[in-house]
Amino acid sequence: MGGCREADILSLLGAGLTNADIAAQLYLSVRTVESHVSSLLAKLGARNRTDLAARHLELQRREGR
Repeated sequence: MGGCREADILSLLGAGLTNADIAAQLYLSVRTVESHVSSLLAKLGARNRTDLAARHLELQRREGR
C-alpha cells in the first residue's frame, strides 16, 4: 500500500468516519481524502467503502494486528 497517510485514512474509514470527518481529523481537504479513498479502492480492488473497510480488517487480521 501507499504511504502512512493512506494507512491513516484507511484506518479511519474502517472506523466508520465520513470523508469530512477524516479530513477534519487529519487536517486535509475533503477533496484530498476523496482522492486517497479512490486510490485505495483501486489498489485494493474494492467495490465501495464498505468493501474497502472489510479488506482492511482482513489485512490487519492476516498481519496479526
